[in-house]
This record gives sequence, C-alpha cells and structure tokens, in this order.
Amino acid sequence: MATEKPRSARKPGYKRQDAPKRKLTDRQKAAKERWAKMTPEERQTHDKTKAPNPRMQKQHPGQVRITSLVVDELGKALRTILKLDGPADVLMSIYFKNARHLGPRERTLIAEGIYYTMRHLSMITWRMNPVRPDKAPRLTGLLALALQHGLDAIHDQILGKEKETLKNMLAPKSSDAPKEIQAEVPKWLYDLAVVQYTDHKALFEAMQEGAPLDLRVNSLKSTPDEVILELEEHGVKAEKGIYSPDCVRLFTKPALTQWPIYKEGKVDVQDEGSQLIARLMQPKRGEMICDFCAGAGGKTLALGALMKSSGRIYAFDVNEKRLNGLAPRMRRAGLSNIYPVVIRDEHDKHIKRLYGKMDRVLVDAPCSGTGTYRRNPDLKWRFGEEELNRINDTQKSVLRSAAKMLKPGGRLVYSTCSILKRENQDVIEEFLKENEDFELLDAFDILQKQGVEINPYQKERFGEYFVMLPHLNKTDGFFGAVLQKKRAEKPSKRLTQNTSENAEAKKPAEKKAEEAPK
Repeated sequence: MATEKPRSARKPGYKRQDAPKRKLTDRQKAAKERWAKMTPEERQTHDKTKAPNPRMQKQHPGQVRITSLVVDELGKALRTILKLDGPADVLMSIYFKNARHLGPRERTLIAEGIYYTMRHLSMITWRMNPVRPDKAPRLTGLLALALQHGLDAIHDQILGKEKETLKNMLAPKSSDAPKEIQAEVPKWLYDLAVVQYTDHKALFEAMQEGAPLDLRVNSLKSTPDEVILELEEHGVKAEKGIYSPDCVRLFTKPALTQWPIYKEGKVDVQDEGSQLIARLMQPKRGEMICDFCAGAGGKTLALGALMKSSGRIYAFDVNEKRLNGLAPRMRRAGLSNIYPVVIRDEHDKHIKRLYGKMDRVLVDAPCSGTGTYRRNPDLKWRFGEEELNRINDTQKSVLRSAAKMLKPGGRLVYSTCSILKRENQDVIEEFLKENEDFELLDAFDILQKQGVEINPYQKERFGEYFVMLPHLNKTDGFFGAVLQKKRAEKPSKRLTQNTSENAEAKKPAEKKAEEAPK
C-alpha cells in the first residue's frame, strides 16, 4: 500500500488526487456568479479588498443600499407572483425556500418589495402604462424599490439604460391618477365603499399600511403580562392589545413559530379583532358548540380556551387540508374538547344530525376578505365582482343551514372579515325577515359584560352590529352579528288560572242546558 509523501517532499504543482473539492457557501457561489457576469473593464476596477463595487458601497445612516442581487431576485419573485394565480405569501414562501443563496438582509428587502408592489399595484400599473407589470417583472421591481427608497438608493450601474425610463415613470404626481387608483383598490370595490363610508379616504389609506403582529395568549397556559416579559427577554418589544383581554401586540415580526413560547402553546397568531369574534359567542363550560366554517381553526382554539377545554366543539369545514392542521394546534394549546369534521357543503349529513342540538353556533362565513388587505394585499387584485355575487349567495345559504342547528334560546354569531354592507348587514336583515323566531342582540353590550370597551361612537354609528375597521381600531376589518333563537312562549300562570276558572264556570251552564226541556 503506497503511502503519501510528506508535505516537504512534494514537488511543485503537486495536487492530491483524492482530496474532495472545497464546498462553496451560497454567498460565495453568488459572488462567483457576479464575477462571471462582469465585463473585463468592471473586473479591472473591482478591488476585492476595498470593494468599491456599487453593491458594496457604504450608505449614509438610515439610507438603504439596493444591490444588483436584490433587484434581480425581486424580478424573479415577481415573475411568478404577478400572475396572480395564487396567494402571494404562499408563492413567496416557495420562492425563498429555493433561494438559499440569499442572506437575511436581501430576504427582508425582497419581501418588503413584494408586499409594496402588491399594496400599490394599481399606481405602479398606472405609472408603467402602456407596459404591463407582469410582462416586465424586473422593471416593476425597480420601480417599486425606487418608490420605496428613492432612485438614489439604486446605483447607476445597476439601473443602466432603464434609469431614464424610471425617471419618466416617477415624474407624474399621484394626485393626477383616478381616485380608485389613489385608493389602491379595484373600481368595483371603490364604488361600493364610497357609498357606504363617509370616511372612505381614511379607510383606504389605512388599508395600504402594513399590519402589526397580534398574538392571542392561551389563558390555559399563560397571561399577557407573562408573555410580554418573556418576549422582552428576547429583545422583542410588545404591549397589551387595546380591546381584547388576551391580546399582545408586536411591532416587529420575529420567527416566532421557532420559539418555545409558541411551541409550548402559550400564544397563537390572531388579529385582535378576530379574538373578539370568539368573545361575542360568550361560551360557557360544558356547552355544545359548532364552529361552522372553522378553516385553520383560529377562532375554534379561542373558543376552546374560553371554555377551559370543557364541553364539546365541532369544527366543520369543506377544506380538509386546512382542517388537518387543527389537530397539532389543539395538542400544542392543551385542548381536548375540539372535534374536527370535514363536510361536503352546508347541507352535509353531519350537519343535519345536529339540528336543534347546539347551544351556540359560530358562522365565520366565506367572504371577499376586504378587511384583510393590510395582510393580504394581493387579494384585492385576485378577487372580482363576479366572485362577490357568488359568495354572497353562499353566505345566505350557510347562515340558513347553521341556524337550524340551534336549540331554542341558543346563540348564533355571524361574522366576516369584510368591510362591505352587502356581505354583512344586508345578509342579517334578510335572514331576520325570513326567520321571525330569531332576534338581534346588542354586540357591544355583550363585549362590555366581558370587560371589552369599544368607543361609544362606533355603537352610535353601527348600532347593535359589531364592526372593527383599520382606520378606527388599528385592526383588520371585521363584522359580527349576534342572533338568538327565541324560546317557545309558555302560557302565564294567570292565563292558565283564568282558563281553568272559565272551564269550571262552563260546566253548570252546560248541565242546565242539558236539563232544559227540548
């Protein structure tokens, strides 16, 4: 067996044949690719030790440095996302999973660029006209970055020939665009909202902002004060919610799902407005409850915690994949009173078996999602007026079917994450006309009894309905109506007594009539 020569005895140019090749890191691979793309002139001026390359130049404090890597990768991501054939957050997650060569800084800038593009796609399209954003994703990304950080944040070498094009696109004033483009919503939605809201301008502006991260504290395992203290130990600033007793609000978005606080089931991610929908149900221990459109189960888990894991909660949904995700969340939250059931539609046999047996039913109806545009800005470009017509019929059908599950005296909460009257008040008013055995309860009084205080102005404005809006409450847009099934009226004691006396008085009269000569 041959032995390898000592290092001192090796000839010049010796290369060990069996030595494995050094594995490059993702960052080194990216640098190698950039070097390969450089012209001979660029390579001559590129000093690796001093790094005068524009992508490495230092910026003034507070100024963002946009690199060619960020521009190129944002263009790649938008090439898929601008097709608008799927949720942007899902497509973005897939993109980042495959883009392992990106560092945390690049990922942040690209993610912010994607969300900015989706929030302001109407204005970007107007500025790019006649070029379509989906046909020029890299140019779209450059325009979004220039609108976000200023054209000076992107070096001329990166801009190249597109600098003049971008200048022309940035020149028009936003105030010159049509009103619905300034509002960053589709025209059909703009026309409906303008009629419904006198403060529509403030509403549209709030819907363009990013949303904070709200957590619902699991009362079975922790308290808001304990959660805030634990977050602060990790350098994350948090504060209690304004309305919900279980809410903790964060203004940064850490990778919370990897932290013990989440894995141990102490918190769950849920908007503060959504937490209050569960409180409208006001569930009691030991009751039979149905979450008719459970989805991923956020409100179901909130109900389970309010019931201290007692009673029985049926979680119905037509989406088996989403419902399957509820089981691990239940275990993490320490809940054993939830029973997920996949149904075919609102007329499924599982529902019919429970007619007249439920103490409370939550109908978190499928809707346009117009209240969630802060979190899902791409939804406004993927959801159309024709879909609204279809889903409006579904809402009415689901409500009718769910109402049959209630016992007399039972409570039903109808909720949506929509800002549109057509999906909310109009649905309830039509239902109440058709069903005289139901009555509308005051949502604000129900919340007040649980220590939830909402501005009295909102009660004056929306009456007995629960309405939360981004510009009024700094939450997503939510609607809730609390309906109660009337009990069958029992005859009063006095009425029973009078009936009995009348019957006794009638007997002698009948006897005399029989004895009278015919």
